[in-house]
Amino acid sequence: MNDTEKNEILKKSMEYILDTIRTSLKNPDFDKINLAVELISSSNNVFVYGSGRSGLVGKTFAMRLMQLGLNSHFVGETTTPAVKGGDCVILVSKTGETQTAIQTARIVDERVPGADIIVVSASPESTLVEFGDIKVIIDIENGEEDNRYAPLGTVFEDTAMIFLDGIVAVLMEELGEEVEDMKDRHPILI
Repeated sequence: MNDTEKNEILKKSMEYILDTIRTSLKNPDFDKINLAVELISSSNNVFVYGSGRSGLVGKTFAMRLMQLGLNSHFVGETTTPAVKGGDCVILVSKTGETQTAIQTARIVDERVPGADIIVVSASPESTLVEFGDIKVIIDIENGEEDNRYAPLGTVFEDTAMIFLDGIVAVLMEELGEEVEDMKDRHPILI
């Protein structure tokens, strides 16, 4: 393959991913999103979980929440405390059938009265979504997933990342935070 062919594939892939994300985020459910923002901003602690690449998206979101001054944790890290009433758990899963995410939801649902669950998924009929107090469905059905330009969940993960970064911007306003405030909380080890 020559450089021109490689460049064409790269351009087609980026265009496909961006077009599909735009389509997926065209009509968000603002009522659910506003409820999620209120819940996140008023929770004692915010716990985030996802597996695989959805987990990487979740870790990025948990870090941004920490930079906003919220008590945020990623489920499964050794320093993560126990979930208690008044806390919020955010679960990210494209399929909504990832067993570790379902197990996390089930434990919170059964053992932690007063804790709320937000599910971010592409699968409205999934097992995980049933546990959500707030269900945010990212509609990726308009895009053909798992093709050569966006393999193995790329569209969901990229869309979820952009969506959650949008939530960060809303939370900044809600909490009265500035970029400088966030920079002060940015982890710097000297």
